[in-house]
Amino acid sequence: MEGLRCLWLIPICLLTLLVAPTSSRSPAAAEEASVENSYPAPKAVSSLLLGIDSIGDQVIVVGDRGHILTSSDAGQTWSQCEVPTRRMLCAVDIVDEQNAWVVGHDAIILYSGDGGRTWSRQYYAPEEEAPLFDVWFEDRQHGIAIGAYGLCLETFDGGGTWSSRIISEEDPHFFDITESPAGMLYVAGEFGTILQSADRGKTWQGCPSPYNGSFFGVLALQDETVLVFGLRGNLYRSTDKGDNWLKLETGTSAALLGGTQRADGSIVLVGLSGCVLASQDASSSFRLFNRPDRTAMAIAYELNPELLLILGEDGITRWEDLSLE
Repeated sequence: MEGLRCLWLIPICLLTLLVAPTSSRSPAAAEEASVENSYPAPKAVSSLLLGIDSIGDQVIVVGDRGHILTSSDAGQTWSQCEVPTRRMLCAVDIVDEQNAWVVGHDAIILYSGDGGRTWSRQYYAPEEEAPLFDVWFEDRQHGIAIGAYGLCLETFDGGGTWSSRIISEEDPHFFDITESPAGMLYVAGEFGTILQSADRGKTWQGCPSPYNGSFFGVLALQDETVLVFGLRGNLYRSTDKGDNWLKLETGTSAALLGGTQRADGSIVLVGLSGCVLASQDASSSFRLFNRPDRTAMAIAYELNPELLLILGEDGITRWEDLSLE
């Protein structure tokens, strides 16, 4: 039942429905495609939401049906944006107070230059049937978007042009890209894929993988320890930049989808079936909690030391009294 639920819950598992290979598409071709704007949805804040980022009190959240929600008061209230797509949106990266990028299904890349108030399409390739799952920007000019079938797009001009790259010969689905405090980049994906880059994405090397199933997330901790996690509750830890991995006991077979390290050093991971894993000892061990309602969660995000925002099946949940003791 978990696998069936996952099919509609997250774009990651919708990959099993995709059959076409990927290829590049120019911004000019994207402009020729018709634009369908998202619908106003009073209940968007409680719909399926998958991606979040913030800068100061400014927060942007993205998810189902092209929903983009913004908050200027640290998540107390939300406003829905008019967006030129109705497709699932999977991730957002805010570079500064003005510039932000969003990626999602149909290989769409959206850009805002006014703090998230308005959005335009920079890239769009619906015929390729290749969703983009995550996006990372180094600065206003250089960014990388990753997705299905080894899809990797890169820009050096703020999204004016996006070029396709091959960063793995196996063409796995890439699910998550993250930057460590020291500037290492990591990508996690299908078939146990773990890639790393020490030069801001110029070159990529594969890390020896401890598992041949899908990793949905990679988390780089404050001390450069790296966690990868995914199917069937699998969680691994590396203290040497991915050369060696230690399997950590989780006590669950639920898929782990997202996580964060809090300002106090504690770690929270979330997933399907209401699964919550918490560590108070720098990821050496984790305790399992479960939400009583078994709601599926995709993201845990610390907005400030007193507040976690949880995104997933039922939209945005505020955790202000989460005890990890």
